[in-house]
Amino acid sequence: MIRVLLVDDDPLVCAHLRTILGTADGMEIAAEAYDGAEALEAVTRYRPDVVLMDLRMPGVDGLTAIAHISALSKPPVVVALTTFDTDLHVLEALRAGAAGFLLKTTPPEDLIGLIRVAADGHTVLSPAATRRLLDAAVGRQAGRDSTSALVGTLTGREREVLACLGHGLSNAEIARRLHLTEATVKGHVSRILVKLDCANRTRAGLLAQQAGLLSPPRPAGA
Repeated sequence: MIRVLLVDDDPLVCAHLRTILGTADGMEIAAEAYDGAEALEAVTRYRPDVVLMDLRMPGVDGLTAIAHISALSKPPVVVALTTFDTDLHVLEALRAGAAGFLLKTTPPEDLIGLIRVAADGHTVLSPAATRRLLDAAVGRQAGRDSTSALVGTLTGREREVLACLGHGLSNAEIARRLHLTEATVKGHVSRILVKLDCANRTRAGLLAQQAGLLSPPRPAGA
């Protein structure tokens, strides 16, 4: 059972999400919270698996709440909710530890599936929207140069694994694609996170996109 915490300052949004997710097998609403402070209390009290976090809220906003939740010893997966796919707050949310982001306009069937993906530990990102976010970021050329230099410290194999993270692949999928064992992939991922000073796979995947590593992935076994 995937336990989901809904966080949005608009009760109607929470009610809408509750209606959608209430129809999904193997999923339940752990609680609702209406600002970041309530979200932190709810995470501690209800121990959800996934938190859907609105970013723009009065009082303690979503960005602050995500940073505090990510600092917990066993944090839930946090997915940022946003109205616009060009909201630069999403970039800050990813840097703060969010595992991805979803638009509030995501169709119900897709929303349910993507929450399951997030609960399984995978990245939940819209590649096209992420590219727009990166292009809209202030100082994007300097950021790309800095990121390219950082990624340049990786070995060739580590860059291949990083590119796979950018595509949101799991360790098992990376292992099949690169003809490695899952244990070897896990070791590569751990070293990549240390070298790039990334708290999680999502942040590393974002760097892969910013560094321009995301050429179309070759089919597994090719």
